[in-house]
Amino acid sequence: MKKMLVHRKLATGFTLIELMIVVAIVAILAAIAVPSYMDYVTRGKLTEAYNGLSAYRVLMEQYYQDNRTYSNGGVCGVPSAASNYKYFALACTINANGGYTATMQGNANGGATVAAFSFSIDDTNARTTPTVATGWGTNGETCWVVRKGGDCQ
Repeated sequence: MKKMLVHRKLATGFTLIELMIVVAIVAILAAIAVPSYMDYVTRGKLTEAYNGLSAYRVLMEQYYQDNRTYSNGGVCGVPSAASNYKYFALACTINANGGYTATMQGNANGGATVAAFSFSIDDTNARTTPTVATGWGTNGETCWVVRKGGDCQ
C-alpha cells in the first residue's frame, strides 16, 4: 500500500481578539470625529443668520436713505417676514429712539443646537448674540459667535 501524504492547510483568517481590537479602534475614532463633524455642520448653518442679518441691515439702510426713518407705521420699513430662511426666522422691531433691532432666531429645522441660537444687529451695526447653545460661549456676547468656545466675528 502506498503511503499517502496528507497536506494539511494552515488555518487563515482573523482571530476574535484581532477583530475586537479593530472594532475598539474604530469606536474611539468615531467618538472623536462625530462631535467635531456635528460642530462643523452647525457652523455651516449659522452662516445663514450672519448673511441674512447683514443683508437685512443693508435693506434697512437703503430704506432709511429714501424715507429718513426706519419705521413704516410703527413697524420696520423693510418687511422681515418676506424673507425665507431654512434654519432661522427673521424679526425686526423699532426701538424707542427710532432705530431698529433685527433678530435671527434659530428654528427646529436646524436641529436643537441651531434652535438655541439667536443673533441680532441694530441701526448702529452693533452685533450681539443674545442666546447661544451650551458650550458655544455665553449669552449676551457683543459679537456674533462663530464657533464653539465663544470665538466671535
